[in-house]
Amino acid sequence: MTSTAMPTAEQHGFRPHSDGAFVPVQTRSERFRSVNVEDFAPVTGREHEWKLSPVAAFADLTGGELDGSRLEIETTDAAGVDVSWIARDDARIGRAGIPEERAAANAWSSFGEALLVSVSGEDEKVVAVTRHDLGVAPRAAHTVIEAAPNSRGLVVLRGTGDARLSENVEIVVGEGASLTVVSLQEWSDDAVHLASHFARLGRDSFLKHIVVSLGGNVVRVNPSTHLAEQGSDVEALGLYFADAGQHLEQQVFVHHDAPHTRSRVTYKGALQGAGARSVWVGDVLIGNSATGTDSYEQNRNLVLTDGTRADSVPNLEIETGDIEGAGHASATGRFDDEQLFYLMARGIREDEARRLVVRGFLGEIVQKIGSPELEARLSAAVEAELEGR
Repeated sequence: MTSTAMPTAEQHGFRPHSDGAFVPVQTRSERFRSVNVEDFAPVTGREHEWKLSPVAAFADLTGGELDGSRLEIETTDAAGVDVSWIARDDARIGRAGIPEERAAANAWSSFGEALLVSVSGEDEKVVAVTRHDLGVAPRAAHTVIEAAPNSRGLVVLRGTGDARLSENVEIVVGEGASLTVVSLQEWSDDAVHLASHFARLGRDSFLKHIVVSLGGNVVRVNPSTHLAEQGSDVEALGLYFADAGQHLEQQVFVHHDAPHTRSRVTYKGALQGAGARSVWVGDVLIGNSATGTDSYEQNRNLVLTDGTRADSVPNLEIETGDIEGAGHASATGRFDDEQLFYLMARGIREDEARRLVVRGFLGEIVQKIGSPELEARLSAAVEAELEGR
């Protein structure tokens, strides 16, 4: 008689996979990377990085031919900021990171020249780079933003009008520099935008990275930050407002790789209308050499109507026990009835009370941008979203 008291190997799943040997990726840092699109299998939607995305809506960007010619851009002038185009074999390309998925690799394989934004000088300065009406043909782009050691600056990378764009953005922050980068998506209703941002931070440097997604049909902006040297610090912020049928996605990765580094990740979004969808995936990896790390990530979603969906997935990997602290949080919910009651009891109409709650909820992110002019414009844009314009 065969005893079943002890589980068999098959019960534990220790048998060969039906498709052959299969070893899952055990840690975020082990994901495959390449700048060559042919090194990635075609996207099916079952992959871990695509399983929450509407992959059929942008199959041309993940597997088709992309126009990699220069984009039409508009820039503002600022002392200490130089904007130029550089060849794809320039040594300044590839320092911040390389693609982990096929859309980013397709863009990397396709671009002809990269846009270089160089920031220098210790005084504060602001520069805006706008891409407008890129058309409906699939396109590729590559941007490098470089902050010289001890420099200060704010760079706004803005998209408006029509687009079907896959791009990579590299951000290199030099020793002692303080840089703010705002990625602002105000595309037209049918636009599709896939972006991977790679940031590398030098010793005692600071990066404030802000993703604001309001327009577009499908927008997927995935920022990765490498805290590569001691004392580096990142504040990763995000604001999004998904309307009916709109898909807004952010997959955030912070890699603590050096001692005494700090990160704060805060993404907040609102959803209204049938089929409005948001996706937030937050990965924080604290490496075994990252002693003294201080890290926290959170995502908050405010659901304004029925028929919406918000996916929120925080992940935390810790490879050393010698840290100051690490944590994560996620919440998705409707209006706080007590807040509404408080406002309505003071004579405020319900529709106005709801707008006030949303303004306060999203205003935390807007107020941290550091540019009064841009903050005012984004507050007006959020107000327009609430009024359905």
